[in-house]
Amino acid sequence: MTPMPRDAGAALRHARHQLLDSGELPSGFAHATVARSWQRCFRAGLAPVGRLPEVPHLSACQLARAAEQQRELIAHARPVMEYLHAQMHDSGSMVILADDRGVLLQALGDTDFLGRAERVALMPGASWAERYRGTNAIGTALAESAAVTVHAGEHYLERNGFLTCAAAPVTAPNGRLLGVLDISGDQRGRHPHTFGLVQAAAQMIENRLFDTSHGASLRVRFHTMAEGIGTVAEGILAFSEDGWIVGANRTGLQLLGLASADLGATPLDRVFDLDLPRLFDWGRRSPLQPMLVNSLRGKRFFLRVELGQRPVSAPARKQKPGDALAAIDTGDERLAAAIARARKVLGKTIPLLLQGESGAGKEVFARAVHESGPRRAAPFVAVNCAALPENLIESELFGYVPGAFTGARREGCTGRIREAQGGTLFLDEIGDMPLALQARLLRVLQEKQVTPLGGGKAIPVDFTLVCATHRNLKVEMESGRFRTDLYYRINGMALTLPALRERSDFSMLLTRLLDELSGRRDVALEPSLAQAFAEYSWPGNLRQLANALRTACALLDEGESLVGWQHLPDDLKDDLLAPPPRDIDGEVPDNLRAQSDAAIQRVVAVSSGNLSEAARRLGVSRSTLYRRLRRTAMADFSKRTR
Repeated sequence: MTPMPRDAGAALRHARHQLLDSGELPSGFAHATVARSWQRCFRAGLAPVGRLPEVPHLSACQLARAAEQQRELIAHARPVMEYLHAQMHDSGSMVILADDRGVLLQALGDTDFLGRAERVALMPGASWAERYRGTNAIGTALAESAAVTVHAGEHYLERNGFLTCAAAPVTAPNGRLLGVLDISGDQRGRHPHTFGLVQAAAQMIENRLFDTSHGASLRVRFHTMAEGIGTVAEGILAFSEDGWIVGANRTGLQLLGLASADLGATPLDRVFDLDLPRLFDWGRRSPLQPMLVNSLRGKRFFLRVELGQRPVSAPARKQKPGDALAAIDTGDERLAAAIARARKVLGKTIPLLLQGESGAGKEVFARAVHESGPRRAAPFVAVNCAALPENLIESELFGYVPGAFTGARREGCTGRIREAQGGTLFLDEIGDMPLALQARLLRVLQEKQVTPLGGGKAIPVDFTLVCATHRNLKVEMESGRFRTDLYYRINGMALTLPALRERSDFSMLLTRLLDELSGRRDVALEPSLAQAFAEYSWPGNLRQLANALRTACALLDEGESLVGWQHLPDDLKDDLLAPPPRDIDGEVPDNLRAQSDAAIQRVVAVSSGNLSEAARRLGVSRSTLYRRLRRTAMADFSKRTR
């Protein structure tokens, strides 16, 4: 076997001769798509040189009938073809639309190139199916069901070697292949962007077809960035009234890892971490605001919900108890699991231990447990063990008799434990309770009675106990800072609440907080700010988010309904836009740097490139913004030139 020539044209001629001589192709002579096509053509008995076998060519009447069958495809493709032709005018090329059999239906091109194209029957009515014309962009795109380029000698038939072609399939919203959009020209005028251009144009046609077919359906437009919604790169899905995906564009299928066969067989909750009622509710309340959700494959997307043109009644939710626990369930799977477990011990003498970061909502959860249980009419008494001075916590918890110590109230003090009689005692940050008091608390829990400071008789008590901590109590026990016997007394059932950055219901939680804090239901975040919020780590969790939104809502002017960067507290804005922290080696982690730079780029994009406007939105000086953009540009240049 002779070695493969280095010249691309010579390598293709060598491969063609070897295929004809031995029926085998040398490896690496061309792209795998071209190699597979050549093998199909050889097996079909096509000769690369010489006269072609008889090739079907539709008469004018037959072509008119074929065009009528594809009337909708042509109607949506024609404006896109005319746009492409205008962009490529005088480039020696043509734009072609073929049907799903490879028959050319429409063609627009430069006069000087059309004559050469007609000599190889690149004209309406001709079939360019692979079995007739060999490897070519139209026929091979149909055979591969994928976008392809075929350049010069990559055409199986030598007579077509003067062409360079790029083609992309056009599919219906139900996944059916409708045809192919192609750009063909003289191989000497090949342009590297033609392949991307024809793919984007095919996507535009598919999106127009989707809007026509599913204009009355519940739809979602989605992308990994909020600004990607409404562009040619967006994914689109259509849903039936019971929540099954009945239509999708090609990008939508690719983003979710689905195939056209999955249409009609895949429900909403099998691709996204949300249900139909929540999707419908978002579309009704926030039709212009992107919703942040997780796919079940762990990827995050922004969704814009469109309820469709026909009236749709809100789908019924699965019936859940309408209590305080149900009210804090906004869709996060981990929180929902904790709520479900807490329900099973309502009314039972099983103490709860809530674990989670500061600000994660442990007291809110504890209060919801109390208000959902049989003791809801009795007091809910909350004590923050970390906030009380050590010399006062004992008297605060256990109470005291009159004159028990200097400075004591004349009438004495009942104590927080006795105040919780019949209800719920919530001991927050119990990991910070001094050891001496841990022993007294253990005795109260074991004996179910409390003795006030200064003596007196023990008083029976009855309450439900809920404790919370951000500390790892097992580590505290090992270090001797927390009593082992108390740990096992308060840990009837431990529940861990997720940090805000770990929750999948961030968008719904954000909307609910905005509704509550603004006093109205039409306040939303600017898309660039919504994405920055979604990517922020929120070290203060729900407490920090609520405080930020409360301030932002207070800064809204009369008539304003969109929260922007200018409404943020200065410290939060600094955190979102400041250069990320460096690691121990002095380097900025790439993901943190990217998040900071992306936040700035999004605001610049929203401001249409007006840097003065972007600086105003960000609340920084123009010189600061210029410096950050220049630093990013230099970093990108440095990476490219390494």
